Amino acid sequence: MSLFSAACVASLNAEFFTAEFFNRIAQQYGQNKIDDFKDWQSLIEDAEGLDDYSKLNLANQFANRHIKYQTDTQHWDKSDYWATPIESLGSGAGDCEDYAIFKYFTLKAMGVDESKMRLMYVRALTIDEPHMVLIYFETPRDIPLVLDNYITKIKPASQRKDLKPIYSFNGQGLWLAKARGLGNTKPNSSGTKDWTNLMTRIEQGQ
Repeated sequence: MSLFSAACVASLNAEFFTAEFFNRIAQQYGQNKIDDFKDWQSLIEDAEGLDDYSKLNLANQFANRHIKYQTDTQHWDKSDYWATPIESLGSGAGDCEDYAIFKYFTLKAMGVDESKMRLMYVRALTIDEPHMVLIYFETPRDIPLVLDNYITKIKPASQRKDLKPIYSFNGQGLWLAKARGLGNTKPNSSGTKDWTNLMTRIEQGQ
């Protein structure tokens, strides 16, 4: 049985966090990791009835607190690896993509509309390196909010002059960022290779 099926990704709930699930977590990541996953369960369940902004703050703080930054080379001995949410929380580490992916699926489980979220590739100008963040916008006309592992405080994209947008995507498609604002994007294609590979591994229970 898949530990983390695509269906569960779409709707984590009390039925997902079963005794069997926690037994598998203990076997794969150790008994000491159970508390982290129970905290994750509580985070998702307690979000019912909250507004989106409250959910954004809770998910952002949880990920930044429970996942330690490490490069893919340090953590996975690979040049580029997109971890599933369970891998990130279970191993307790990940890079910028892993933070963004964890927040995306956690917020989706908390009931945030997927169409309001995108993973955004940017260039972090202060360190002149590629970087990934999660962005959220209430409507397509709104300036998006940026959820980042570098800066825990959620800020509008207009206040993140240190980020240069490149392109964004979610499960519904891929967008290229226009020059003005992270939220001004246009449909371009149906997805990315990395995203497809990630979803395949999630379906395989990784």
